[in-house]
Amino acid sequence: MAHVFVAPHPDDVALSCGGLIASLRELGQNVTIITAYSGAGLTNGEVPTPYQREALGFGNKAVWPVSEAFNRANLTNDYPVYPDDSTGEVVPAWTALPDNLEATQEEADQAAKRFWQRASWYRRANIHNEPIGDRPLIDDQPNQGAILTEEVVEAAGAGDLMATRRLEDERYAYFAEASIVFLDLPDAVFRGYEGEGELLGMPRADDPSPAEILRREIARLEPQKVYFPLGVGSHVDHQLVREAGMSLLADGRRWVMPGPEWAGIVTFYEDFPYSWWHPFDLLQELPPQTVASLPPDVSLWPQYADISDQVERKITGLTIYRSQIPRLFGKTSDMASAVRAFSARVAALGGFEGTRAERYWATTRV
Repeated sequence: MAHVFVAPHPDDVALSCGGLIASLRELGQNVTIITAYSGAGLTNGEVPTPYQREALGFGNKAVWPVSEAFNRANLTNDYPVYPDDSTGEVVPAWTALPDNLEATQEEADQAAKRFWQRASWYRRANIHNEPIGDRPLIDDQPNQGAILTEEVVEAAGAGDLMATRRLEDERYAYFAEASIVFLDLPDAVFRGYEGEGELLGMPRADDPSPAEILRREIARLEPQKVYFPLGVGSHVDHQLVREAGMSLLADGRRWVMPGPEWAGIVTFYEDFPYSWWHPFDLLQELPPQTVASLPPDVSLWPQYADISDQVERKITGLTIYRSQIPRLFGKTSDMASAVRAFSARVAALGGFEGTRAERYWATTRV
């Protein structure tokens, strides 16, 4: 089967459906992610406003990657070091001394040996990021890892916020063994929405709908299941993508040049972490506009995906979105706790105590 997950932004599908995606891939089923609002909408030379930075999860702080290869104990203190020798050379602050680097290299080599212990060879973990002998760096080899175009990498390095988020999305798709399609529509903060009142309010009447471009891309992929956000939390981008799913259901049956019968194919997922911050048991507890455009001959009913075996993989996948974790959860451990607690709560709602689950709302034409 082919499954298409539609994300309003980079990270939404991983946050809401990461467990189900892992289960589907374990069964050998095909998964494609369509990320709708992955574009910046800025012209050359423009820079995002402070509000746009904060709304996209970047705030005013730099996000520094952390590597376990460098243990804090193997770095000097945060002040210059004056060796007691005849040279008098001063070691700058935060500089790794040669002896300590060698100790770290030995630790990395031992870790690599343990990792590859079942093989007849092992890869040396080179902390200096240099080729060893005739073994080139993996980063220098084409077709390794996610297809990260030079343009996206360069833009992310230059501070393009949406390029950074798209880069994370590509890496997640590689991790999840899924294909990914970027529509590069501009995020709401680049379409004139400002402040929580507007961002979490009703979409403006003049705001273009993504329905037609989504309809075209989804039809091209010919999925047996397509998943849209339910719009919990009322973010305008989530609402617009949800309404695109509702518009497919409104197509009804076609008897001339028949297209797909979308009822039974279209499914809605609960937007996490909004559904964690604003828990609900029944659809009736959500704002009326959530299902206002649901065709009268289509009903929604809950389905539960058991992700007990996949919840830790889901958490690991979410760590790829380094730019978003501080804004959404504070720190990685809090994110992991929230995912575990929420999936346990959802499982209990379905009567599956002691397990973990994600809830989806399937469609049926009546």
